[in-house]
Amino acid sequence: MNEIASPGQLRLAYARWALVTVPAIVFLGFLSGKLANSGYGNRWFAALAKPDIIPPGWAFGLAWTILYILMALALAIVLHARGATGRGIAIGVFLVQLVLNLLWSPLFFRAHQVDQALVLILILFALVAVTIALFWRVRRIAGLLLLPYLCWLAFASYLNYEIGRLNPDAESLGKPAFQTQI
Repeated sequence: MNEIASPGQLRLAYARWALVTVPAIVFLGFLSGKLANSGYGNRWFAALAKPDIIPPGWAFGLAWTILYILMALALAIVLHARGATGRGIAIGVFLVQLVLNLLWSPLFFRAHQVDQALVLILILFALVAVTIALFWRVRRIAGLLLLPYLCWLAFASYLNYEIGRLNPDAESLGKPAFQTQI
């Protein structure tokens, strides 16, 4: 019973992690956006002035799906790296940034807190940079898989800033959805 796992067994173990992490993270991202009523279907968001370089609505769904898949694959790599130095802290920081990621849409789209959402996304950007460094130490490819996410967060931070600048009264444009009574 002291045999070393074969390459095929190692790939299978990684695949098992990925079969859990990919659907879970993609679903959580979808759920966060759906519960927040994010996107162009949100009447409050549709009424806001937006920067000229804002992508079409479909691009956000596509980009976030790809980014959540890359995040989940990176996490699966780190989860699979049992015994690697720094693995535990890397997973912990990843989970914290994931929670912040999932909170951004409700804060922005549901609560209409543009300025607070900007602060949150800047904190998220810093945490993702830390996560990349920690993942890089565990497995370089895991850190590389998160680089597109960091780039997208930089762009999203700019969009959040511009929307706040173009709409100084954004919070008062409509009643936040969680305060609406039926």
